[in-house]
Amino acid sequence: MKADYIWLNGEMVPFEQATIPFLSPTIHYGLGAFEGIRCYETSAGAAVFRLSEHLQRLLDSALIFGIRNFRYTLEELREATFETIRANGFSSCYIRPLIYLDGPLGLNLDSSEPKVGIATWEWGTYLGEEALESGVHMMISSFTRHHINASMTKAKICGNYANSVLAKTLALRSGYDEAIMLDSLGYVSECSGENLFVVRAAEICTPPRATILEGITRDSVTTLARDSGYVVTEDLISRDQLYIADELFVCGTAAEVTPIRAIDHRTIGIGQRGPVTQVLQQAFFKTVNGEGERSAEWLEYVYE
Repeated sequence: MKADYIWLNGEMVPFEQATIPFLSPTIHYGLGAFEGIRCYETSAGAAVFRLSEHLQRLLDSALIFGIRNFRYTLEELREATFETIRANGFSSCYIRPLIYLDGPLGLNLDSSEPKVGIATWEWGTYLGEEALESGVHMMISSFTRHHINASMTKAKICGNYANSVLAKTLALRSGYDEAIMLDSLGYVSECSGENLFVVRAAEICTPPRATILEGITRDSVTTLARDSGYVVTEDLISRDQLYIADELFVCGTAAEVTPIRAIDHRTIGIGQRGPVTQVLQQAFFKTVNGEGERSAEWLEYVYE
């Protein structure tokens, strides 16, 4: 996770010098917001996937969290993202904007000044290249996803991810690849860092938006599925409905589109990528590589 430069509060700073104070409230209390974005190499050059939508969600996260007086506009952050990619010479990369607080240590948002940095680095497939075909083995986590009135589920708030880390780490230590988390009522919510889709009888269902982070990749996959003629619905999903699905897959900026081969040692469908997942996976990668019908709509080119 290294690059030559990080954009920090309007300046391109050498990687080693892009630091924040040890007593930043963000480090101690998770008082910040971030995004995960990907840039892909296409035949027309480096292109960022749905950059404006991701940056708008970053600004929305700051608003939901209650951060005031954030001075950068979406367009300024967009250009800063391009500058960072260009400065590091990347043709494909992962992008991490972070809003953090600079001020006295404490729990009052209004006593600190919001600042922002943008990092980029080369990063492969999050759940492993082989998982794109063979799928991953997941567990139902004993950790419950945030209640909607305990934490703001529509914001990518830094501190929210302690919940994800607990679930993910337990899954890895238990021999699984990832964790599926239930909401406070016991229905399927999402994974530690991905949204989830169920395929049964060639119809696709995904948990409703109330208790999940509304993933931009989730929205993209839903659109691509409907473009391909599939029926996609949002509905409550129980744990045992996962076990009897024909196919399951997850999606996210890091995970892209990855099938689930098993949950809790129960084989899902054929035990690897199924036909519906394959169609949507191919449509997704065709899109981000600049060759899909939605590419012109969703890709923003770095070197134009």
